[in-house]
Parts: sequence; C-alpha cells; structure tokens
Amino acid sequence: MTTTNDDIKQLNSFLRGEISAVETYQQCIDKMDDASVSTQLRQLQASHSTRVTKLQQQIRTLGGTPETDSGVWGSFAKLVEGGAKVFGTSAAIAALEEGEDHGKSDYKGDLKDLSPTVQQFVRNQLVPEQQKTHDALSALKKSNRV
Repeated sequence: MTTTNDDIKQLNSFLRGEISAVETYQQCIDKMDDASVSTQLRQLQASHSTRVTKLQQQIRTLGGTPETDSGVWGSFAKLVEGGAKVFGTSAAIAALEEGEDHGKSDYKGDLKDLSPTVQQFVRNQLVPEQQKTHDALSALKKSNRV
C-alpha cells in the first residue's frame, strides 16, 4: 500500500530530474550557435519548467516540501555541459536525448509505485509532456541541423 510519504518521495525524485533537465537545457542553450536550434531547445526547456511547477504544487498539495535542487541529477547536467564544450553541439543534443529517454523511463517505470490519485496526475500531466519533449528532441537530432 502506497502512503502519502511514498508519493511525496517519488514525486520529489521526479522533481529533481525535471530541475536537472531545466539546468541541462540551459547549459546547452548557452553553448548553441544556431539561433533556430536554441529557440527549439528553449521551448523544450519551458515544458520541463512547467513540469517543475506542477510537481511542486502536487507535493505541496500532499503536505510535502518540494526539493529545491537537482541533487545527484545535477551531475548529469555537468556532464552534458562538459560534453558540449569538448564534443560540440551534436554530442550535447545526443546527451539531452539520453536525458529525455531516462525521464520517460522513470515516469513509466515508477508509475506503479504511486497511489491511484498520484498515478493519474503523473499519467495525465507529466507523461504526455515528457513524450512530446522526447519526440521533439529526437526529431531535432535526426534533422541533420545539429
């Protein structure tokens, strides 16, 4: 049986991942030379920012305290930044895509561990947006523009 504390703990884990995604996108945007690609990355970053806000609100609704930083997920952001500096734009986009894959996998894999109400929130509010950002980044990567 899932308790509210278990839900809060899992939602905070999702929140750390979303905060990391926002940070990682910002680092890639800062390194990007192509204005069109930067614009697309900003749109994907905005989706992650919206998810941060939704997760914070849901955690508060459950009586919890939202995490404020990315924790160990921040290490992934630093790795991406280093990759962008050393390997260039295509490596940074590939790393972002890997992050999107991981986020999608996290949401779907951990859904079963949540209470029915929180499952519905994640399924309806977060998973569709995660799928959209994943698909958009994958299409950008395949467009040969990066």
